Amino acid sequence: MLLKAAYNQMLLIRYFEESIERLFLEGRVMGTAHTCIGQEAVSVGVATALQPQDAMTTTHRGHGHFLARGAEPAKAMAELFGKSIGYSKGRGGSQMMMAPEMGFYGSNGITGGSIPFATGIALDASIRKTDRVSACMFGDGASNQGVFHETLNMAALWKLPVLYIVENNGYAMSTSTDQGLANPCIADRAKAYNIPGVTINGNDFEEVYNCVQQYAEAARQGEGPALIECMTYRLSGHSRGDPRVYRTREEEQEAWKRDPVKTMEKQLLERKVLTAAQIEEVQQKTTAIIDKAIITCENAPPASAAEFQNSLFAE
Repeated sequence: MLLKAAYNQMLLIRYFEESIERLFLEGRVMGTAHTCIGQEAVSVGVATALQPQDAMTTTHRGHGHFLARGAEPAKAMAELFGKSIGYSKGRGGSQMMMAPEMGFYGSNGITGGSIPFATGIALDASIRKTDRVSACMFGDGASNQGVFHETLNMAALWKLPVLYIVENNGYAMSTSTDQGLANPCIADRAKAYNIPGVTINGNDFEEVYNCVQQYAEAARQGEGPALIECMTYRLSGHSRGDPRVYRTREEEQEAWKRDPVKTMEKQLLERKVLTAAQIEEVQQKTTAIIDKAIITCENAPPASAAEFQNSLFAE
């Protein structure tokens, strides 16, 4: 069933991200990473609503999107370990994972950088008439970038098949939406470009899934782009080492009450899709998958220095 499969994916993302935070603290993974703990329903809702031929671009907080799109945990995790078995042969790290073969065009370290990228993919689909929709993931902070407005205007004019999906987790790094947005409703900006704009509960998988599916099919039929604002919350810090001094622990405790994974478990029990024992079994199996992925990564050969210049383009 749809809910059961979604729960499996959401739990996989949650355990993956928790393991990444733990591995950094233990010094087994170096550098930095941005986890999406608390935003799993958005990742899985969007990915489930897309078709195999569709494309997705993501943000610096993209592990969850990648896993939801079908990435193997060990191959994704290998990028953080800098190991050769990774999707980018260990050269991508946390922010440069990419797998075009599964319609995942990765992220970059530029805030809002994926917005024109996804639109370019949509333009290609429009010209070639490939029946492909692009899902562009970005955060509330990225909506203040100039490229956001430039790109939405162009996409609206050309009726490109692209969905602009905002993961509004309340903070652009440490700046709250109250401080950074003159109008805290990002979906309202769609009016300026004469395209649909909706705000939905990003912690509810079904709401995300249904909304994205609706507008993806509309885009596929030539109706152009839509702006979908998913209200959620980043339960972890911006990145590792973030002391989160910009928000209170009381605020975080309230946010944990809306944990999308726990919400999904409650729905599964209430609808009798799974029993408590079956949920525990899924948790154990997911833990085993992540544990195996860590062992695989630690035993894999490191990225090859001889290949570092391969697949690079410089003009």
